[in-house]
Amino acid sequence: MVIANERIDADKLQKATKIIEDLQAELKDYIAKGHGPFLAAVYDDKGNLIAKTANSVINEICSNNHAEMNVIKATEKALGTYDLSSYNLSLYVTSEPCMMCLGGIMWSGIKAVYYGVPSKRVEEITGFDEGFKPDWFNEFKKRNIIAYGQIAQEKGEAVLYEYVNQGNKVYQPER
Repeated sequence: MVIANERIDADKLQKATKIIEDLQAELKDYIAKGHGPFLAAVYDDKGNLIAKTANSVINEICSNNHAEMNVIKATEKALGTYDLSSYNLSLYVTSEPCMMCLGGIMWSGIKAVYYGVPSKRVEEITGFDEGFKPDWFNEFKKRNIIAYGQIAQEKGEAVLYEYVNQGNKVYQPER
């Protein structure tokens, strides 16, 4: 069941579902090239793709190279600014952002975030630690950032199961 921090807009949800399903379908190709099981894209309010990137923690040997952080960097580079707030951009990602990525989204000026698989399921399926994220939906709402989640969740879970079943690395620091 889709959740949101605003009244669900059928047009936004339809667009987000198409984009997230497309990202989930493309993700298998990225995984085959050594990327982690997450893919993100940023679109402007006219529906133009600005940037799309996968998680590259392992293949680029950098713990903060999550798909969301990578796509924010690529968008800032494409637009020539670190402040994206005047562009009315939306970020779409195959799974719920972790605590680090939520901070990056908030500070970047992105106006909306749409995600597929919720963190609880990501953790159950993969063992990734998504971090502590108290009431982030409402915190985003206070900052006028729209959030929709659990979009095309079953399709996204299937990709995560496939990632794990293929024996791909689930990275996390030892505690």
